[in-house]
Amino acid sequence: MARAFLIVMDSVGCGGAPDAADFGDAGANTLVHIAAECAAGRADIGRKGPLRMPHLDALGLGAAIRLASGQAAAGFSAPPQGRWGAATEVSRGKDTPSGHWELAGVPVPWDWTYFPDKGPAFPPDLVELVCKLAGTQGILGNCHASGMPIIARHFAEHQRLGWPICYTSADSVFQIAAHEDSFGLDRLLKLCADLAPHLHAMKVGRVIARPFRGGVSDFYRTPNRHDYAMDPPAPTLLDWVAGAGRATHAIGKIGDIFSMKGVGVLHKGASDLALFDHLDALTGQAEPGSLTFANFVEFDSLYGHPRDVAGYARALEWFDARAGGFLARLRPGDLALFTADHGNDPTWRGTEHTRERVPVLCAGAGTGALGHCAFADVGASLAQHLGVASHGVGRSFL
Repeated sequence: MARAFLIVMDSVGCGGAPDAADFGDAGANTLVHIAAECAAGRADIGRKGPLRMPHLDALGLGAAIRLASGQAAAGFSAPPQGRWGAATEVSRGKDTPSGHWELAGVPVPWDWTYFPDKGPAFPPDLVELVCKLAGTQGILGNCHASGMPIIARHFAEHQRLGWPICYTSADSVFQIAAHEDSFGLDRLLKLCADLAPHLHAMKVGRVIARPFRGGVSDFYRTPNRHDYAMDPPAPTLLDWVAGAGRATHAIGKIGDIFSMKGVGVLHKGASDLALFDHLDALTGQAEPGSLTFANFVEFDSLYGHPRDVAGYARALEWFDARAGGFLARLRPGDLALFTADHGNDPTWRGTEHTRERVPVLCAGAGTGALGHCAFADVGASLAQHLGVASHGVGRSFL
């Protein structure tokens, strides 16, 4: 019985979104701009020369990039040996839940709530609720920020006062950073869990616990991050497959993103390296007829938001090398689909996601162009491959 592997390279966009200007992102192109920086010798930290992703390029990555934006990525010219295309999002967000839910067949039917990027980001009643739940006299932050800089800015105050560090971004998100030892990990997780229903009712997509450890000069974020996300607005691909009596495996953030709806077995890890070990293992262990849904977040979290081009390039090349081994382990009848949920161009202004099309690369479905498709078509196509009914808005491209 056929198996399916849906692999999301978090933030690995390829430009060309028709509504990019509405988000201030006209011209953003994660893969093209990284490849250009590498080709120009400006990304030679820990690596050297042009960006090399031979295994995904052989599936059709270079062709998908050209289709998406009309631009070529330097060094990506392999004749495609898989099925390839580019997907366009319709949900009005360039965030993780919107992208993943839509890839799984369910576009977001509402407008998310975003916090203002001027003055205090959070309304007084929300600050009051956080203080009540945390048992503190106040909060730190209360602004748009990137995670590591805001922790550095408020580390000493956080240790002295014991107040949580609360911040947001251009996404619909409320993030709370706290020291695992002085504030307490369990306390942080309970605070986020207790706060989440109130923020979800406001249509804020996620409350994120961001624990850290260490001292003022050597602090680091731990792998105990937890996302408290809204439930998807309708059953997704995971539910369709589970409802048909099939096994489902979630790797990485997928369990958080889908609030464990339709997730049979969750595979967590402290890094993308550990997550890829799970993916490799599942090529041998996943049941006939099963769905494995994986998210690899470090492109986004470690390199996209900090605008680290060389780091992003290193991660892409590492991932491509691991993808080659994974593809070699697939069984006859398996379908592996590589895609992304949004962009995060590390050459772009600011520190936020970028609105982009994403590549769609299929191994195990023959060869040839898929053309332009919708995010939701990914879920419909995987459902068809598995022989389960699709209940979303997408149409299969297989």
